[in-house]
Amino acid sequence: MKPNEIDFDKLTFSFTQTRSMFVAKCNLGEEWESGELKPFENLNLSPAAVVLSYGQGLFEGMKAYRWDNGEIAMFRPEMNAKRAANGCTRLSMPEIPSSLFINGVKKVVRDNADYIPSTEQGALYVRPIIFGSGEGVGVAPSSEYSFIVYVSPVGPYFKGKLKPIKLVVTKDFHRAPLKGTGGVKAIGNYVPGMLPSSIAKSKGYAEVIYLDAAEEKYIEEVGAANFFAIIDNKLITPELTGSILPGITRDSVIHLAKTKLKLEIEERRISVDEALTADELFCAGTAAIIAPIGLISYEGKDYIFNDGNIGKITNELYNYLTGIQFGTSEDEFGWMAKI
Repeated sequence: MKPNEIDFDKLTFSFTQTRSMFVAKCNLGEEWESGELKPFENLNLSPAAVVLSYGQGLFEGMKAYRWDNGEIAMFRPEMNAKRAANGCTRLSMPEIPSSLFINGVKKVVRDNADYIPSTEQGALYVRPIIFGSGEGVGVAPSSEYSFIVYVSPVGPYFKGKLKPIKLVVTKDFHRAPLKGTGGVKAIGNYVPGMLPSSIAKSKGYAEVIYLDAAEEKYIEEVGAANFFAIIDNKLITPELTGSILPGITRDSVIHLAKTKLKLEIEERRISVDEALTADELFCAGTAAIIAPIGLISYEGKDYIFNDGNIGKITNELYNYLTGIQFGTSEDEFGWMAKI
């Protein structure tokens, strides 16, 4: 689709084809090639590709913003590059060099700059993926790997302006066990969440809250976002035990809460019972940025927070973060990379 054919005011968080993508290859035991821009097109992939049988692959989620002054900037891309490299090691894939990762991302964003909506309309979602594209039948690492970056203009993850969402705690499904792959963005981590998410949405909830797989007592994540609670002027979030994704937005929220709001930070386990006593609750991630939680349904009972309104601290964190991302506030931490 051409940019002039898109109604940017009606964007949702869904895929729209753009002009080009970035592609690089790597054979097992060799260095990654430099890669190149190509027209966006379907992939030529063998049915025996390792990624199809064994899910050897990961992805990242990023956003490029068009500021009011016309500049284009991305939020902390070096953090995504680092997380992708760590994920490659965990999934027995050749580690993606940071320089290749960022170069590929920037090239695709530049080449598709006319697809970027204003910050009021949304952003350009950037999707780097790394996967085993070589053929294989046995359970073993692929002989070849592909690194691909494509982009799509998107609207807000949750429809409407910033407003509290409703969530439901599930004990019927788990997101990830300890010592598994929950700490990396492995492609296989996300399809199990589709069913619980669709069930929750059919009942009027935005997403599910997952509990730990061992005791079903402690909160892990909200769908594909990190969980936060404000209790007695402390910011509490589940510690990174290996089953929880180390979110870039998570890290940024913690930094802002500590430096700008002077809150005490506690990264530790937080039980459902404790969370239900919180002054404020919210979740955070690349797609959602920050989403206030206004209601949680747990074991058949609804718990309402802030009378269903946005909490003061949650709103302040959202304004600080989006101010930096949208280019309306000073980027005092050097988080934005201009393209």
